[in-house]
Amino acid sequence: MPSQTIPLETTHHVRDNCLCLHAQRAARVLARRFDEALRPAGLTNGQFSLLMALNGPEPAPMGRVAALLGADRTTLTAALKPLVRDGLAEASVDPDDSRVRRLALTPAGHARLAAALPLWTRLHAAVEAELTDGDPVRLRGDLLSLSASRTGAPAPVLCDPE
Repeated sequence: MPSQTIPLETTHHVRDNCLCLHAQRAARVLARRFDEALRPAGLTNGQFSLLMALNGPEPAPMGRVAALLGADRTTLTAALKPLVRDGLAEASVDPDDSRVRRLALTPAGHARLAAALPLWTRLHAAVEAELTDGDPVRLRGDLLSLSASRTGAPAPVLCDPE
């Protein structure tokens, strides 16, 4: 098979215009900023998001938590292990369906989440001000529409609103 050389100008065009590349780079920068902000609470940004996803009145089904986080069940299981080990979350078998695992915060998880929330709130407000030029609703809407277009469904709800 003959070798085909792509012109350097094409490489530069992709580098400068690729939405996926720019989204990945931005996500990594955001993740590092939130990791740093949440470090005093002993959490990473991923752990904070997972604990927040478990913050509901009833234990959430694992599949729903995975969908909310945009993760597969295997990735969620791996992310959950240190939180369970540290006593911040717990997994139990659904009493109505033994195939379903339900996930919940422990009292220690609630406390850790409460300690992390002001740290997250401060940085989130600062980042939102940097990114949105006064229109945070549009940015969130654009990001949500991208994720909804992938799954074909709106963001999942962990529990019914009261």
